[in-house]
Amino acid sequence: MNSWIYLLIAGIFEILWVTSLKFSNSFSKIIPSILTIIFMIASLLFLSYSFKSINMGTAYACWTGIGAVGAIIVGILFFKEITSTLQIGFLVMIIIGIVGLKLTSV
Repeated sequence: MNSWIYLLIAGIFEILWVTSLKFSNSFSKIIPSILTIIFMIASLLFLSYSFKSINMGTAYACWTGIGAVGAIIVGILFFKEITSTLQIGFLVMIIIGIVGLKLTSV
């Protein structure tokens, strides 16, 4: 499988663990807490697979970017978190950065 697909899967698991962490109520609820740990491990596992052909720094930057953008989108859509036009602009810059790193990686 393509390392970029692994990286995308790792980013999705990162979004999932951040979301389940919110539901865990500071690890006081057992099921969301267990899911958080499972999703964390899966995210790191797929991130490590991406290192096979993507430079570590590039993979890590994209992984955190995917997770950050995804977590913010989940927060806006499902938790009614407030955002501004300026924040959306910065999110777009993160996405441009991820795409730029993908396009310029060897």
